[in-house]
Amino acid sequence: MKAAPFAYVRPTRLEDALGELQAAQGGSGKVIAGGQSLVPVLAMRLGRPSILVDITRVEDLTQMEVTGQQLRVGAAVRQRRVQREASQLVPLLGLALPWVGHREIRSRGTVCGSLAHADPSAEMPAVALSLGATLQVKGPKGDRQVNAADFFTGAMATVAGPADIVTSVTFPVARPDEGYGFAEIARRHGDYAIAGVAARVRTSSGTVQEAVITSFGVSDRPQLRDLRGSLQQAVDTLGDPAASVTDLAKALEGPADSMAEDVVTTAGDSHGTPAYRRRLVRVLAARELARAYRSSLKGTQT
Repeated sequence: MKAAPFAYVRPTRLEDALGELQAAQGGSGKVIAGGQSLVPVLAMRLGRPSILVDITRVEDLTQMEVTGQQLRVGAAVRQRRVQREASQLVPLLGLALPWVGHREIRSRGTVCGSLAHADPSAEMPAVALSLGATLQVKGPKGDRQVNAADFFTGAMATVAGPADIVTSVTFPVARPDEGYGFAEIARRHGDYAIAGVAARVRTSSGTVQEAVITSFGVSDRPQLRDLRGSLQQAVDTLGDPAASVTDLAKALEGPADSMAEDVVTTAGDSHGTPAYRRRLVRVLAARELARAYRSSLKGTQT
């Protein structure tokens, strides 16, 4: 199938791109940067925009920079560039990006594009939520900053309006006392996840200060849960702050099971029932939380 007819513009200024979106009747304009999510939607005629606004020539949107302890990624920055240049600064991005499609997809796709598309089975929304990222949105209401926790409103739905552009996303640079874990299950590598988790843990002298698990592919948006108390209790029960990942994951199975019951709200599909997804979340969450804890003690990924 081919896309329905549409107009195409490629402005060099952000103001012009915003003007084109505002001029589109009925909010029928669409932003395109990498196009790896949008083009298949157009090809299947699930979307019929009157105009595509290509933002790849807007210089400000192609920048990636570190300011203080923040990594800012512009809307036109490719995922492969982030993977190559920022994995040490934000390790959770380094863990998650290899799971995003294939190398060719990441060479065209953008981080902000994935966030704006908001597929509930995509990796980038879960990473942004886990890290407490901030999205910069510009539109008719002016500039505003939106926390990732408030950005996603449902399946492929966000607080950004039809005339808004997500201009950048800001991730916190990793601290030495933080550790991370990431895993997903898909039918084939490069497919969207049947279920997946991102873990972030911060410790101080062996004591858990923060511990969150973000699940994706199991609800209409990524789901974050605080497991700091459960992780600390598991460490205390084992009586060894340096317990192995295997032992710690086993001790976390109970809390992970309770969390899975809470976050899996999908009705199921041909790829897996809700019960199957709950089992995946339980196993992955316990293991990746244990890995993140161990990493936080070492200051390096395991």
